[in-house]
Amino acid sequence: MKTILKIFYCIVACLTLTACSSTKKAEKSASSVPATNTKQADKRVVTFFFHGWGSSINAEKQMVNAAKQAGVTKDVLTVIVDSNGVAHIQNAISKQAKNPIVKVGYLDNENTNYHTDAKYAYAAIMAVQKQYHYKKMNLVGHSMGNMSIMYLLMDYGKRKSLPKLEKQVDIAGHFNGIIAYDKTSYTTLNHDGKPEQMNNIYKELLKMRSLYPKGVSVLNIYGNLNDGSNSDGIVSNVSSRSLKYLIAPHVKSYTEKEILGKMGQHSKLHENKQVDQVLIKFLWNK
Repeated sequence: MKTILKIFYCIVACLTLTACSSTKKAEKSASSVPATNTKQADKRVVTFFFHGWGSSINAEKQMVNAAKQAGVTKDVLTVIVDSNGVAHIQNAISKQAKNPIVKVGYLDNENTNYHTDAKYAYAAIMAVQKQYHYKKMNLVGHSMGNMSIMYLLMDYGKRKSLPKLEKQVDIAGHFNGIIAYDKTSYTTLNHDGKPEQMNNIYKELLKMRSLYPKGVSVLNIYGNLNDGSNSDGIVSNVSSRSLKYLIAPHVKSYTEKEILGKMGQHSKLHENKQVDQVLIKFLWNK
């Protein structure tokens, strides 16, 4: 009987050692498994481009192509938002895409209700978010595209579903009016960048002094024809530079870049190689 018990205990001990060894191997194997797609998505940043009034994704092509040529990415999505605010993704990219870019186009491209434009921007971002699950984003706007961004952050910025904003690039922004329509466009800025006179849009944007997300790096690009107008022909430099006061309390960094000469004209800024270089350096350090 004792002999049988000894044999039994030996068998149990061997089985226990084998199980422990298998567990350690499994733990070691698990620790060497690559990060999940969710963790990879946490590290990836998607960059959205928004065009101006009466324009389209064509206004975004040169900047996007310049980024591709600089080796930033190979993956570009196109999203078209219809007049009902429904976003339609036109193509597909790899879910492991590096530095993906999204060109956003509005079919209702002459809408000056900026809350509606914000709805369009949100629809585009959430359509991409639903399909690719990005956690972080950059936003680039030209002219009225900047209003899409600012009103997006005003109206939807607190929603947890919105990817975290890392960097923002504003090109030819008319935050305090357009020369042809607003007397405030040529007001003066105090030492904090606050306009002495404000149009109704700017007064509404003052909410951003408390709503703007913390920790964002911002690049503000504006054109100066260098002809004495202190403008890009459409927007005064004062109006463009008035952005600073709206976001200064919360930004990680704020940088202004003036583009001088004929290529600083309002509509030429998105076709400007100097703008391309500055933008690419700022967003992707290329």
